[in-house]
Amino acid sequence: MEKVSTHTKLLKAVLLVVELLLLSLGFRVAYFLKFGPEISFTHYYSLFVIFNLAWIVSALFNDIYHVKEITNTRKMLSNLVYAFLLHGFIIAVYIVGFKAHYFSREFLVMAYGASALAVVAARFMLISAYKRYKLSTTANRKAVVIGTGRSAHSLHDMFITNKELGYRFMGFFTDKPEETPHQDLIRGRLEDIKAYCLREQVDEIYFALPITERDLLDDIAKFADDNFIYFRIVPDFSAFLQKNVNIYHMDSIPVMTVRKEPLMETTNQWLKRAFDIAFSLAVILFLFPFILPIIAIAIKLESEGPIFFKQMRPGKKNQLFACYKFRTMRINNVTHQQATKDDPRITKVGRFLRKTSLDELPQFFNVLLGDMSVVGPRPNMINQLEHYSKAIDTYTLRHFVTPGITGFAQVNGYRGETKQMHLMQKRVEYDVAYIENWSFGLDLKIILKTVLNIIKGEENAY
Repeated sequence: MEKVSTHTKLLKAVLLVVELLLLSLGFRVAYFLKFGPEISFTHYYSLFVIFNLAWIVSALFNDIYHVKEITNTRKMLSNLVYAFLLHGFIIAVYIVGFKAHYFSREFLVMAYGASALAVVAARFMLISAYKRYKLSTTANRKAVVIGTGRSAHSLHDMFITNKELGYRFMGFFTDKPEETPHQDLIRGRLEDIKAYCLREQVDEIYFALPITERDLLDDIAKFADDNFIYFRIVPDFSAFLQKNVNIYHMDSIPVMTVRKEPLMETTNQWLKRAFDIAFSLAVILFLFPFILPIIAIAIKLESEGPIFFKQMRPGKKNQLFACYKFRTMRINNVTHQQATKDDPRITKVGRFLRKTSLDELPQFFNVLLGDMSVVGPRPNMINQLEHYSKAIDTYTLRHFVTPGITGFAQVNGYRGETKQMHLMQKRVEYDVAYIENWSFGLDLKIILKTVLNIIKGEENAY
């Protein structure tokens, strides 16, 4: 829904090309160090091509060229780590799929080392250059803020905290000075703004009052234009909204929502659904024929009852669906009760299946049917929906999207029993954050982290 400027697209394209060149350089350097200049490069050419194509796929899926995050060091490193992990996975699939075992493992380690070093070094150089650029272009820009509400104080904190932006915060203007703790930063009343800006040669004025102050807004805007002062509007919505808002355009009409909704876009819906179908089919066709007979025999040998367990769960928009799992408990009459640590209902086989999350495998049929997604908020039981939707304000937001086999909350440690309310609240926070920040790259990160968690084991999986 957000419009992407030509400048932003160009920057992303340039960064992709530069990093492809760096990867190519790392590949060639590793080849030189391993084989020397005398050996022909021809038999490694196919790997060279795949090496670069895999980076394009991995980089775009992990959204490592998101402009707002390029200069965020922590986020940048995190995105690059996931990008290289996915890249390595693609290369491994290529080598195994085409039986290209003749490629030197030592060479691959050297190629990844050289490429990662080059890409990370280039990113740090980019961050340094960007900060220097901002300091040179905006250094000592004098800024004043009209208003003392939430938006005004957020601006003040930004100017003070982010020195690299190069702004010099001059002060607030308000007719209600008693409403701010920063009394020493108040430079006058609203009627004093113009004289102060002319006297101090202010560069930018930030209007942080409610948008209902239309006459004042128009007056200050005209004054700024007449005196070559940049005028910015940071409307204070706190009078009627208690959360951040998201603004996008439908044609030329600005529309405001109280949260981001990336999965409202048809393109994203189709992309997620296509991946769900492809991934679930791959699991059903290639994994089930081998693992289903083993699990089925183990379940039957330990306890009487069916192999599969079916329970109605609330899905998207609270629509009930039959959720499938491998049976992990002895037959009982309290299936509505959440499993607890050392639960006597759980069989030995069931405990292993739960610990490794193998009990969830039948849910790939739910994914194929469209009741679930590979990634999304975990579907709770019906009685949990009734209880938590009354106790947690944002609980129902989880049901704006299709529930998942794994989710953002689960890979961040919030799975298993929820005795205390705050544990469910944290789950809901992560689920809402997932909905508001969804990207295909985020789904891939969650899947990769799920696999890693299964391998190392999870304390709360029981």
